[in-house]
Amino acid sequence: MTTYTRDAVERLSALLDEPQWMRDFRLQAFDLYESLPMPTTQDEPWRRTDIRRLKLDSIGPSLNGGGQPDGIPTYLGEQLTADSAGGTLLQLDGVTHKYEISQELIDQGVIFCDMSTAVREHSDLVQKYFMTEAVKPEDGKFAALHAAFWRGGTFLYVPRNVRAAAPLHSAMWVSAGKSYSHTLVVLEQGAEALIDEYASPSDGPQALHNGAVELLVRDQANLIYVSLQDFGQNVWQLTHERGRVGRDARLDWVLSIMGTRLTKAFQTLELDGRGSWGRMSGLFFATDRQHFDLDTQQNHNAPDTVSDLLYKGGLKDKARSVWQGLIKALPDSQRIDGFQANRNLLLDDTARADSIPGLEIEADDVRCTHASTVGSLSESEVFYLMSRGIPRATAVQMLVTGFFDPVMARIPIEGVRDRINQRVLQKLG
Repeated sequence: MTTYTRDAVERLSALLDEPQWMRDFRLQAFDLYESLPMPTTQDEPWRRTDIRRLKLDSIGPSLNGGGQPDGIPTYLGEQLTADSAGGTLLQLDGVTHKYEISQELIDQGVIFCDMSTAVREHSDLVQKYFMTEAVKPEDGKFAALHAAFWRGGTFLYVPRNVRAAAPLHSAMWVSAGKSYSHTLVVLEQGAEALIDEYASPSDGPQALHNGAVELLVRDQANLIYVSLQDFGQNVWQLTHERGRVGRDARLDWVLSIMGTRLTKAFQTLELDGRGSWGRMSGLFFATDRQHFDLDTQQNHNAPDTVSDLLYKGGLKDKARSVWQGLIKALPDSQRIDGFQANRNLLLDDTARADSIPGLEIEADDVRCTHASTVGSLSESEVFYLMSRGIPRATAVQMLVTGFFDPVMARIPIEGVRDRINQRVLQKLG
């Protein structure tokens, strides 16, 4: 018996005390979800990722949260920036557990809160942007599922001519085996930094994170967005993420993927205005039988735009990664500069990485390049370090951290670099 029903949609919307437009939006998305087939390996975007073992109906929607706060690790929500945080939001299974925002941000007109509060208290503003420009329900089966059953997440709105006073930090702990978090960021102008952090227990029955991230960076705005994903290895993550960047605006997008049993992420950068700039810096480390499938696109929709993507991955044991990237330039998108690179380091012969770059160029005055590599740890380099008296385990750590250093150097927040480096060393063992 299916647990995803119209009745469940209506109950969720009623529990959250939502306005009529959101209830209608959810129901329309649910109808779309039911009409779309489940993706299979016969579909090109899913050709290398098999989700037949995902038991959706045994997981079901998140209707009432239900988690206990005593399991939240102390590191979640810790300060990761040199500046004092302008706001902190800690959620437990989609329900706010801790919330702080500085008076200075409030005085500036910045709105920072959980998504459900935003829908109730800033309804007209959220309705204008929620899944209308970036991620849309029709983006796929799981985008529609998310649109129907989303719960929890972060809303950030920065009005025009405001440079936010301090960075913001949102963290989510998932203990009830299901998460449908939604992040919506709208920068009308000015600058902001937001850190999104996701974590869950390290074991348990099969769990699900069906999320969405929408980043709307308007003309001359500047956003640093960091996503730190460290779910337990029982979690299956299916997510759609898209950033839209306006004229002379900048988006610095940092992603760290350490957890889940399986991740399938669609990550898209849309450069919509002349002079827009976007950088995507991704780092992942897969161990055991983890499977990461990252589908990235850099769409140059305007002339004189720049995109720069660098993803680096390490793999141990029987882990597997898939990266498929595309740079796309429309016919009028002249004088663009697009770059993408994916580099992978295999630490065991049983690990596997597939790296598939691509270009789709319809303009004739462009500079677009791509690169991908898959290689193993150099035993000669290990031997060289050991010959200098360095133990093998330390030598391997040095080489792995050195491999990740080029992407680490692109991360503008030192605390984020330290957090990622700690996880890499932990996963190395």
